[in-house]
Amino acid sequence: MRPEFHLEEVPAPTRIAPYALALTGEVNPTRDPEDMVGNGRFVVLYDPEGQEAWNGEFRVIVMARANLEQEFAADPMLGEVGWSWLTEALVAEEAGYHSLSGTVTRVLSETFGGLELRAGEVEIEIRASWTPEGTDMSSHLRAWALLTCQAAGLPPVPDNVSALRPKR
Repeated sequence: MRPEFHLEEVPAPTRIAPYALALTGEVNPTRDPEDMVGNGRFVVLYDPEGQEAWNGEFRVIVMARANLEQEFAADPMLGEVGWSWLTEALVAEEAGYHSLSGTVTRVLSETFGGLELRAGEVEIEIRASWTPEGTDMSSHLRAWALLTCQAAGLPPVPDNVSALRPKR
């Protein structure tokens, strides 16, 4: 994964499936909280008996969130573009899936009173879930990381190029 993308395991939901794993991801080139440009969550659920709504035994649930430039606030295509980032990431990482569903939400925050010193903010949030084909979740994790980095505005890493970690 990209050096700007940092993972951490967090408590997983316990009531949805007998087994679960949850990770959070942060897009941050420096690890200084002020420099974070995006974040998200990746959850894998497993029910050995399967669940009818999943059409399988596993379910992947993701969320990716990032601030955007003000000019994107009124873009009527923002939802479709955000959704295409997800589907293109799944294809790019060869993550086989079915039963994909989700939402793309845009949030426009305007500040008033004592907060007027801050500019308004535009945020995109992509939430989705799908049933993976197979038991190897690595391509699904990479697809979510790619989605989160793309939403955060990082340029794609060209094919046959490896991202290097900066020296500390």
